[in-house]
Amino acid sequence: MSTVDKIKQQIAENHVILYMKGTPDAPSCGFSARAAAALKSTGVEFAFVNVLASPMIMERLPEVSNWPTFPQLFVNGEIVGGSDIVVEMHAKGELLPLLKSTVQ
Repeated sequence: MSTVDKIKQQIAENHVILYMKGTPDAPSCGFSARAAAALKSTGVEFAFVNVLASPMIMERLPEVSNWPTFPQLFVNGEIVGGSDIVVEMHAKGELLPLLKSTVQ
């Protein structure tokens, strides 16, 4: 399976997935820390991929998502955005309703 196919499979199999530097409990950059904290505060479960531990995913994801930086949040197979967008959506009360829409 190619790296691009693996990324597409991860996005398809997880209603909410965050591609980040580090892990939600041990982020490796401030942007990933803020995005993960916003997601964790909603109480909605989410998957994550540590792109530092997966350099091929880190290299290929921007061509799949058309988003150049990390973190990257996908909800229901669509790119939502990076840290600034996730934090802003959380502050406006828009993140939780979006995440709750994924609960089946």
